[in-house]
Amino acid sequence: MITKILVCNRSEIALRVIRTAAEMGIETVAVYSDSDRDSQFVEQASEAYALGGQSYAETYMNIEKLISVAQRCGADAVHPGYGFLSEIPEFAEAVAAAGLVWIGPNSTVLTRLGDKIQARRLAESVDVQPVPGISDPVRDRETIEEFIATYGFPIVTKKADGGGGRGITIIESAADLDLFFAAHGDDLGGYFVERFIQTARHIETQCARDSHGNFAIISTRDCSVQRRNQKLIEEAPAPELPADSEETLVAWSRRLFDEVGYEGLGTCEFLVEPDGRVNFLEVNPRLQVEHTVSEEITGMDLVREQIVIAGGGVLTDVPAPRAHSFEFRLTCEDPTNGLIPSTGTITRLRWPLGHGVRIESGISEGDTVTAGFDPMLAKIIVTAPNRDLAIARSRRALAELALDGVATPAAMYSDVISMAEFAGHAPSTRWFEDSILPGIASTEAEAGESAQAASLHGANGSLLSAGCPEELTTFVVEIDKKRVELAVPRSLFGGGGQHSRPRAQQPLRGGIRPRTESSTGELVDPHGMVNSQIQAIVVRVCVEDGQSVNRGDLLVVLESMKMESYVHAPYDGVVSELVVTAGQNVAAYQPLVRVLDTTARVSAPAAAEKEN
Repeated sequence: MITKILVCNRSEIALRVIRTAAEMGIETVAVYSDSDRDSQFVEQASEAYALGGQSYAETYMNIEKLISVAQRCGADAVHPGYGFLSEIPEFAEAVAAAGLVWIGPNSTVLTRLGDKIQARRLAESVDVQPVPGISDPVRDRETIEEFIATYGFPIVTKKADGGGGRGITIIESAADLDLFFAAHGDDLGGYFVERFIQTARHIETQCARDSHGNFAIISTRDCSVQRRNQKLIEEAPAPELPADSEETLVAWSRRLFDEVGYEGLGTCEFLVEPDGRVNFLEVNPRLQVEHTVSEEITGMDLVREQIVIAGGGVLTDVPAPRAHSFEFRLTCEDPTNGLIPSTGTITRLRWPLGHGVRIESGISEGDTVTAGFDPMLAKIIVTAPNRDLAIARSRRALAELALDGVATPAAMYSDVISMAEFAGHAPSTRWFEDSILPGIASTEAEAGESAQAASLHGANGSLLSAGCPEELTTFVVEIDKKRVELAVPRSLFGGGGQHSRPRAQQPLRGGIRPRTESSTGELVDPHGMVNSQIQAIVVRVCVEDGQSVNRGDLLVVLESMKMESYVHAPYDGVVSELVVTAGQNVAAYQPLVRVLDTTARVSAPAAAEKEN
């Protein structure tokens, strides 16, 4: 029997495992980075041990430290959660070598399914049809160009060891292909290529298989509301699947799990086209973020099933779906600013409550959110007897949420699920990013401009200030015995009131607005230094000292909260200084590369001649 579990993760998923283990009478051990010392998951575990450090490599990705803690505390099992080391065969092997139970599929299965190229080959071997592509690592540009000659644009390149939407690049033109090679150079050994299916739904099956060969589909899920391959809204069961596609999903999922002798829970992911054609994408050999909606519609505890199966037990019979459920990923991303990461201190937090509302969270009021880890703060799960009622309940719950200090997309989610196009289901994985997000950006820009204009005049009509809107303070007053909230500029009343509203964002104009140099607010300082617009990790420096660049050339690739961002040359010039190197952490506004503007030097004499 499993009696003590080391939880090798953090935040809401660590809490999720700790709670189920407590209900099963199993002790839990948490591990934590320096910044997580006072987090709720640390306090709620039976025991907790410091890993020492702040970065991934020092803490939650450090196999040696984690095994050492497991041996020190006397744990007999390890739960990896999701992300971090959950799909790393070497970690599963180290756990087994230490005499501990690995709560998940074994290292051989992780190798065959975790590597996306091997998973494609496995699928083909059992007559499961993957998205048309190349099931071998790409070695050169010529291979990709030959594929394009056959299938045309767009295509998608993927990293074999990618996961959670990482390592995916959509290439729609020769210019995009140039940018891909500029960003990645000759490091192509881990990439493969697929045809990009523009109109399809992202459908997945929540699967489980025990050591006795029992297999079950716990539910289907629709995860089509995405941005940059990151899921935003998920629901179960997947509504209105076309033709006989559900039968295909079930049969193919069973084939894949049986072929590798899978033991545990996992998810098979597919693209389902409008005509019912099913295309296999990948298997995620772990618990998924969106497992909660499958739990809600069946009443099962999937973490419990993982623990039971890992201990040699028998999979529970799966009840028929009894409801409809949505999950909303509450991230610290700003819809008014291109959904770039938002950081800060949570100054106010009130979760929605009521019938059918479930919160999975690892944050509390007063916590400081940094860009050091995944952007997800919490998950709001809403369940009702049918889809229409679940949508109505979700709108109520999202409106009830109050979170100040960092930006979140909660209000945007409410708008999305209220749209007519969403009534049956999200039409495709590109629907939100191509059709909805541009409209949200435009609406927010107009709202920002209106707010800025309104902020210039006080209650008496006098001009207060030019430029950014003032920070407001909210008071509650009664007018003719009616309760009213009154928002006034903080400068007039000294900042009292119940709570402070965050400063309004500058309006978005045509995409992510440049935000880098803190003293000037410009992307480039007067001396040609190009700065980082966000806190991030430098993935690659794409230029060399002394290199000539043209406006738009790629300078640096950054990654923040699983999202890649590209920093381009702002004008024609020469690289005169490289301030950062690959692998380095950079803060917002930190210098990256200095580019001397050659156009300024050329144009100056011409301007003088014209003046004479």
